Amino acid sequence: MKLYSFFRSGTSHRLRIALNLKGLSHEQVAVDLRREDHLAEAFKAVNPQQFVPVLESDGRLMTQSPAIIEWLEERYPHPPLLPSGADERAQVRALAAIVGCDIHPVNNRRILEALRHRFGADEAVVNDWCSTWISAGFNAIEAFLAADTRRGDFCFNGSPTLADVYLVPQVESARRFNVDITRWPHIQAVDVACGRLEAFRKAAPSSQPDAS
Repeated sequence: MKLYSFFRSGTSHRLRIALNLKGLSHEQVAVDLRREDHLAEAFKAVNPQQFVPVLESDGRLMTQSPAIIEWLEERYPHPPLLPSGADERAQVRALAAIVGCDIHPVNNRRILEALRHRFGADEAVVNDWCSTWISAGFNAIEAFLAADTRRGDFCFNGSPTLADVYLVPQVESARRFNVDITRWPHIQAVDVACGRLEAFRKAAPSSQPDAS
């Protein structure tokens, strides 16, 4: 497998975690968003949408991290990232969707670049923008985690699931935008528990070969 990614990209981060949890080795191809490598014609041939990550497997190029992670779950079902019951899978997918649908899309790089360059936002405004949507999502996730009395160290029961795969990169992003994570003790505890696992540590932005 070949993974086109950027060390600081939250979607690349979540895909690295999923690959590591599945025990799947992969070659990394750095796409430096700071140099706008993703806008070059060479990368457009890889992904016409010009986003990372892209996963190449057996000559097939796959885009969009939610679709890729679902493909991984179907193709490599063990260890599972989703519980066995339909109700439980819905619960885990809902937690992941708070990040994947409600927080990350409004805080990703192209949105922030538009705020800076089209609307004249300075870094204080950008940080405030990010904090607003991270806080709204994290308030909801924290409430769901607090209400689940059967939960173990992770977002669901006693092992990492899709919800943790999505949450940990968003916590990393929150810290980058100076959001105080201690406001959400359950989220903070999940992040600490995940940080004990090699799959998460190896996927961290600071551990990537293109990190700088």
